[in-house]
Amino acid sequence: MTRTTDATDLLTPPSDLPVTLGALRASGWESRSVAEEMAINLEKRIADGVPLSPGVKGFEDTVIPQLETAVLAGHDVILLGERGQAKTRLIRSLVDLLDEWLPIVTGSEINDDPYHPVSAAARAIVAEKGDGTPVSWIHRSGRYGEKLATPDTTIADLIGEVDPIKVAEGRYLSDELTIHYGLVPRVNRGIFAINELPDLAERIQVGLLNVLEERDIQIRGHRIRLPLDIVLVASANPEDYTNRGRIITPLKDRFGAQIRTHYPREVATELEIVRAEARLARTELPVTVPWFIEEVIVEASHLARRSPILNQRSGVSVRLTIANYESVVANALRRSLRTHEDVVVPRVSDLSAAVASTQGKIEIEALEEGREQEVISQLFAAATLLVFRESVALPEAGEIVEAFEGEVVAHTGDDLPSSTYLELLASVPALEPPTRRIAGDDASAAEMASALEFLLEGLHLTKRLNKDASGARALYRSRG
Repeated sequence: MTRTTDATDLLTPPSDLPVTLGALRASGWESRSVAEEMAINLEKRIADGVPLSPGVKGFEDTVIPQLETAVLAGHDVILLGERGQAKTRLIRSLVDLLDEWLPIVTGSEINDDPYHPVSAAARAIVAEKGDGTPVSWIHRSGRYGEKLATPDTTIADLIGEVDPIKVAEGRYLSDELTIHYGLVPRVNRGIFAINELPDLAERIQVGLLNVLEERDIQIRGHRIRLPLDIVLVASANPEDYTNRGRIITPLKDRFGAQIRTHYPREVATELEIVRAEARLARTELPVTVPWFIEEVIVEASHLARRSPILNQRSGVSVRLTIANYESVVANALRRSLRTHEDVVVPRVSDLSAAVASTQGKIEIEALEEGREQEVISQLFAAATLLVFRESVALPEAGEIVEAFEGEVVAHTGDDLPSSTYLELLASVPALEPPTRRIAGDDASAAEMASALEFLLEGLHLTKRLNKDASGARALYRSRG
């Protein structure tokens, strides 16, 4: 009988693990630092050919080698890059480098090492019970802490504060047990991540430095020495890093490595990310996204990252590409439901739906304010032209242009059924061969309609046909 494993099972320690300090010693378990633990586990992964962050694409030859070097060196790391460059995902993937299970003193708030407890509560337990000290096991997922740095973040959030409830219970303020530990101590023997580090107030950065460097902190007059064992990983946006905020020099010096991330440099890489990340509308209808629609959506983002009209300091996130992909498919689904078609196939006219998902994710330079929709439309037109020129051979161009010199016109739109396009193909024979090459030999009626619209748009953008457009509706006609 095969037993499936669910998430709850993964967080339940195996029954054969030691449950007392004496049994832990007898098992031969050895204590080691987090940095050493991560380095040893990474060595095994590299030797076995297992990627460090299999879910992160496009960094295999750039960011990942630098990150592996930093981990092997035992360094704390700051990832520097614009928004939407998978910095947080990359940081979270480091959790897989921790041992699956780690022993702690049972009841410890800061994951005390049974061999070397650092909190007053854990030290007292070990002193009293010796080898009978109860030991619990924490999963690697519980050894990761994350905080988005904001100006209102306090020392109490990160380091700790006196707990008034514990004082009310009868403890003295001078008693270390009155302290409620913050996020950093609670991730002792683990990884702590700070996103957008420059947004953290400088006085708070000083307190963080004390924890990570001097190991000597004060909370409401308490002087506590906590030799915490933490690997610190932070992220920062270059704009914030240089202008809006800064990392104080002593804390900056704490990081052993600063690694620059980047957007996917190849269309194929970004397309792979989009296919994996896009959450398409839930429907029972089959969804087929033509190759040229996918490439146009991705190329539009790549062109945006090079456009002088857009503010490049804020970046053009991969999230933009994913949102546009989802919007275009959703618009095609809306058409299929209205026209009662049994398949969802996006067309060029569906790209108009990406205007709404693009606005808000790009920043237009001041001189171009008020032209957002026009700029976005120009980006998608340029991307369509680029894909058409690179991918479509058109020996029939002369025949098609000649056919349109009569009274032939082509109506397209995101609300027209596929049958409208098939009627055009039947009336203009010269359109069928190139449309079939674009769509493929086994293309459905909806795929042929999409390919035909892409062909007509390409003919317009290469100045062979005129186009009269109104929203997502268009009419293609002769240039005469």
